[in-house]
Amino acid sequence: MKDSLSLLARIPAHPDSRCWFLAWDPSGTLLASCGGDRSIRIWGKEGDGWVCKSVLGEGHQRTIRKVAWSPCGSYLASASFDATTCIWKKSQDEFECVTTLEGHENEVKSVSWAPSGSLLATCSRDKSVWVWEGERQVPCAAPHPGSPDPELICVPPFPHQLLASASYDDTVKLYREEEDDWVCCATLEGHESTVWSLAFDQSGERLASCSDDKTVRIWHQYKPGNEQGVVCSGADPSWKCICTLSGFHTRTIYDVAWCRLTGALATACGDDAIRIFEEEPLSSPQQPTFALTAHMPRAHSQDVNCVAWNPKEPGLLASCSDDGEMAFWKYQRPEVC
Repeated sequence: MKDSLSLLARIPAHPDSRCWFLAWDPSGTLLASCGGDRSIRIWGKEGDGWVCKSVLGEGHQRTIRKVAWSPCGSYLASASFDATTCIWKKSQDEFECVTTLEGHENEVKSVSWAPSGSLLATCSRDKSVWVWEGERQVPCAAPHPGSPDPELICVPPFPHQLLASASYDDTVKLYREEEDDWVCCATLEGHESTVWSLAFDQSGERLASCSDDKTVRIWHQYKPGNEQGVVCSGADPSWKCICTLSGFHTRTIYDVAWCRLTGALATACGDDAIRIFEEEPLSSPQQPTFALTAHMPRAHSQDVNCVAWNPKEPGLLASCSDDGEMAFWKYQRPEVC
């Protein structure tokens, strides 16, 4: 399985600092990284290697936790522990901070765009989720209520106007837009510890979640009147866990990425490893099974924080770590005998 994932390059992306997150632009030609050094770096390929094309170092005063490209690729959003979100406009190879979104009372942990590019979602240690239209804030109704510490960790890119958030309260919340508000339409329970990351598949009808409980869960959306007879509440779909990947990871799983091109799932783990899973072709769509098809035990020298599939080149995977490094990998699906 190790041979199915090969190292292409390793780069000191944020030396003397943690590299927290990576995001490919929609064209797959640029990769943004962010870290504890309060900077964003933009990487592009030249020849056989990757080079830093821009350093964005003036927008934030503290660690930058997440970055996200707009669907058109002209804007980059960055979420920081300084409680702000910056919007950077790309003009050729130059980036300018055109807007700073303020309103969260504490660290902003995550940021993501809607497919239209007109809405932006952020979540924070202040236990709130905000949806932004321009600089107008629309709070989500009662995110993760009832927990003694429902700090919000991530909001993945949201399909079909459906927004998700993950939290230290071990749950996932789903929200939909209702008039001018965003309301919680589902709570996904099953993880036994902090949920660190979420990823929708290409259809938007499946959601992968990973956790401090060392498992990955696959959730499926069932719409009202579904053929499987899953009961729904009114017009809202019902979400059910259809698969749990357990026994593969030895420490916290910090990130999960679902390849929109091939359907492969990659995980970033606190045991310094990267793993890739593929859905077995003969398994039932309602009760799928996933096989471990690649395992790189020492992908980095410290915790792996993020894995990101290239949106245009199948099998090209980027990762980053507490060691400050960024790595590029080529994944080739193992031959089935």
